[in-house]
Amino acid sequence: MSLQLNTLFVTTDGAYLRKDHETVVVRVEETTRIQVPLQHLASVVCFGRVGVSPELMSALAEAGVHVAFFSPTGRSLARVEGVPGGNVVLRRGQFRCADDAARTLELARAMVAGKVYNARQFLLHARRDAAEVRRQGLADAAEQLASSLRALGRAGTLDAVRGVEGNAAREYFAAFPLLVKREEEAFRFGGRSRRPPKDRINALLSFGYALLAQDCAGAAAGVGLDAAVGYLHEERPGRLSLALDLMEELRAAVVDRLVLSLVNRGQVGPGDFVEDAAGGWRMSDAARKTFLVAYQEAKQVEVQHEFLGQQVPWGRVPHLQALLLARVIRGDLEVYPPFRVR
Repeated sequence: MSLQLNTLFVTTDGAYLRKDHETVVVRVEETTRIQVPLQHLASVVCFGRVGVSPELMSALAEAGVHVAFFSPTGRSLARVEGVPGGNVVLRRGQFRCADDAARTLELARAMVAGKVYNARQFLLHARRDAAEVRRQGLADAAEQLASSLRALGRAGTLDAVRGVEGNAAREYFAAFPLLVKREEEAFRFGGRSRRPPKDRINALLSFGYALLAQDCAGAAAGVGLDAAVGYLHEERPGRLSLALDLMEELRAAVVDRLVLSLVNRGQVGPGDFVEDAAGGWRMSDAARKTFLVAYQEAKQVEVQHEFLGQQVPWGRVPHLQALLLARVIRGDLEVYPPFRVR
């Protein structure tokens, strides 16, 4: 268990959360592990088999604190919150925009452009410090992503934009092994895999993307948008499509960078993962705690926001992008400016 940036993370299987006066108590095997005042919380995030009392669930909803549940591997299971706030006029504008093919195409193209641009920048930055034998491969992958950016300008349908995004993701992850400096077989990356992750690095990526999606969902809700109604990702029951949209341009810069740092610096080892009977991998409780601490620290690092011309902490970027999207929907901005890394 840990409390960071007004978020209570519960990572221990069998933990049970209950209300004690105006505090949240986390107990494991009849032992109190942590007790946090309700007023200090913005969200509660639970991984694995974690229980929450009905009384506490009600109190959290009334206080505007959402509770998110994830599987041990980081797959989103549920998000519980009270009556949605925000401006109904903004949400109606969001829905109308999602029904407008031209506006949806414009927004989706901008979001994919941000994703591909940042992935390319990430590879180019990594190339500077890479061993000589890896530099050409990284340069070639960066050029492929540059071609994807050019192809976006010719993508005249939403399906075409999604096709460019898919091709760019494949080119990017094909080069990902060049970024892993650990030589052990245990950290061999065999391409992106989900549900379940087929290797240790995929387990880290899935966990990090789940956290980032949760942050983006909270950012969307915080400005009054509906996190389930997006533009790039298709709407499906239970899918937070807008949260997935917002996180695309941040994947490489936030999660991928963090995963490679943890692996390359030896902060996680082969023994920090468990393989299940189906061949999927998940992180140990200790590894999840290590990741969570590093993730929260990374969110406090300041970065230049190109459009705003200001230095802001990484943790604020999803909220700023949600605000910019809301301004586009209202008509205050003509074009959505994706976040771009220098």
